[in-house]
Amino acid sequence: MAKSSMSFPRYFAYLLALIVFFGGADGSYALNETIKEYSHNFVAEAVNNVAPAVVRIDTEREVEHEPFDPTLIDPLLKDLLGEQPFGPEREKGQGSGVLIDQDGLVLTNAHVVERADDVRVTTANGEKLDGQVIGSDFVTDLALVRLEGGSKLQAAPLGDSEGIAVGDWAIALGTPYGLERTVTLGIVSSLHRNINSLGFSDKRLELIQTDAAINPGNSGGPLVNYLGEVIGINTLVRSGPGAGLGFAIPINLAKKVSNQLLDNGEVIHPYLGVQLVPLDARIAKEHNLDPNSLVQLPERNGALVQSVLNDSPAEKAGLRRGDLIISADEKEVSDPSDLLNKVESSKIGEPFLVIVLRNDREIKLSLKPEALPGIG
Repeated sequence: MAKSSMSFPRYFAYLLALIVFFGGADGSYALNETIKEYSHNFVAEAVNNVAPAVVRIDTEREVEHEPFDPTLIDPLLKDLLGEQPFGPEREKGQGSGVLIDQDGLVLTNAHVVERADDVRVTTANGEKLDGQVIGSDFVTDLALVRLEGGSKLQAAPLGDSEGIAVGDWAIALGTPYGLERTVTLGIVSSLHRNINSLGFSDKRLELIQTDAAINPGNSGGPLVNYLGEVIGINTLVRSGPGAGLGFAIPINLAKKVSNQLLDNGEVIHPYLGVQLVPLDARIAKEHNLDPNSLVQLPERNGALVQSVLNDSPAEKAGLRRGDLIISADEKEVSDPSDLLNKVESSKIGEPFLVIVLRNDREIKLSLKPEALPGIG
């Protein structure tokens, strides 16, 4: 039997021609509908699913500026600068957010609404509404804003950030540089990226990394999957060397934090008051071979105690600088993140057992987490 030489596009066109020939007017209608069906890709469908819930957030806050001492200003410089303003000034900010329910709850970044006196939200249909900050959690950089008034608010469908994988499609929405309804496309390029490795020692986050373009003004907007489900809240972008990497807070964490903000207006984080660094056998061996080393380190994996805060739960439990934590609650600790995850999931005041190596001896200590000071 001879092989057909007809290509797929020609074959598809042939089928459409048959529809028109045999269908008459109805066939023409079927043809138009078929073309419409294939005229948009999955990105357009995903955006259409979530875009009505994406909002722009404009903020203002009062800031104090120290006036120049007129006796210290050169007369020529004074002529160039003119009269300097005295007293407080209004500073404007801008970011994005996403509606998570039809009652007007908007999820955004804490740094978007930080110390804001006035919050104005513009919905996808152009309606401008006042916003009230219900609560902010600077440890996770999340905040919850309630819209006052508004009509026909549409909430975004929330996905499952635990179900995504490296290589999945990632679509970022928001208002970068004030340009509303902006969409960028990329992939999930990494998962569980510790924010401390990006230079933020005051945060507790494992982020979704993406190469979808995230720019100033995208903060607080949604990162969505190919179905148009929110999988993260855009929070920062790396600038300078390595620019082009964006990061988002996993939506599962955001849902947990938003529930606590809605119920209590704050999020209470347990803490130990200890600074940790990762240690493995190779690093320890190199350290021990150094003739200038003051102490010998155990050549194994764990979380090495670098410092202990005074009057902290760690100090009260007996942890010391140089201890190597190898187990927490009967689970192996191979690096600091293992212990921090245990602390974050623990309850205030409920102790758990850790095993540390000190002078080649295993010691059992009971750690009782307390509420992180200064949060609220």
